[in-house]
Amino acid sequence: MTLNAAANDTRIKVTVASTMYVMSRVSAQGYFDAVDEEARYEMRKSLNEQRTVDYKNGEYKRAGGVVDPLLEDAPSFVKDYYDYYKTNRGYHERSLNSNDGWNTTSSLSFMNILLLQYSNEIRNAVLMIHGEKDHSLYFSQDAFKKLKGDNKKLTVIPNVCHTDLYDKTNIIPFEEITEFFKNMI
Repeated sequence: MTLNAAANDTRIKVTVASTMYVMSRVSAQGYFDAVDEEARYEMRKSLNEQRTVDYKNGEYKRAGGVVDPLLEDAPSFVKDYYDYYKTNRGYHERSLNSNDGWNTTSSLSFMNILLLQYSNEIRNAVLMIHGEKDHSLYFSQDAFKKLKGDNKKLTVIPNVCHTDLYDKTNIIPFEEITEFFKNMI
C-alpha cells in the first residue's frame, strides 16, 4: 500500500516501506506464487459461496487469527507471527491477527487488484527494509526490481524475520531511515 501511495500521490517526497507484503499477489497467487489458475478459481467459488452464507447469517465468518495452539511443525513464519501476536509483544484484544482474524472473504477484494502496477513510475525517493530471514522478502525484492532511479534503496537486514522489524528497536535501522529522509528531501 505504501508504494501504491507513492506512485499515486506526487506530494510524497520520501517513502519508507518495511517488511512489505503485496496483498493482491499473496491473495491471488498464495505464498511463493504457489496458486495456479484452477486453484484460484476454486478459491473464488468457495469464497463467493461464503459471501452468500454470510449474507444469510447477517454476519461475516472470520478466518481466524494466528493459529493457537501453535503446532510444533508450523512454518517458521507462523512461529514468528505467534511469537508476536500471541504474546505480550503484540497481543491486543482488538487485533485481528491476535484473535478472530479477517473476514474469510476479505481476500476477494485483493484477488483482482494489481497493486504496484505503476510502481515503476515512482519518482520520489524510496527506502525498502526487509529481514533476510523473512518469508515475505521476495515481495520487496521483486518490487525493488521495478523501481527506477538512483534514489531507491533496498536494505536487507541479516538474521532478521518479519516481526522483528515490528518492535525490536535494536534491529530497526532508525539511523539509516533518518539519514535517508534527510538526504532525500
